[in-house]
Amino acid sequence: MRRDLIKIYNYIYVVAKAQGVFGDADHRELINKYSQEGWKFTTAIRNDFDGHGIIKQYDLVFEKEN
Repeated sequence: MRRDLIKIYNYIYVVAKAQGVFGDADHRELINKYSQEGWKFTTAIRNDFDGHGIIKQYDLVFEKEN
C-alpha cells in the first residue's frame, strides 16, 4: 500500500448542553466555533440523561486531517 494514500485524522470531543427547561442548548455556537478553527463536525453522542431519560449533554465529535 502506498503511504501517500493513507490519511490520518485527529479527533476532539467537546461537551455540549442539550436544551432544557432553564437553559439553552449551545451546540450551534460550538460547531461554528470549531469549524472556524478548521475542525469538521462529525457526529453527536448522547452522554448524559436525567431521571426521565431526557438528554442533558452531548459529546460533539470533530475531526481534522493531520
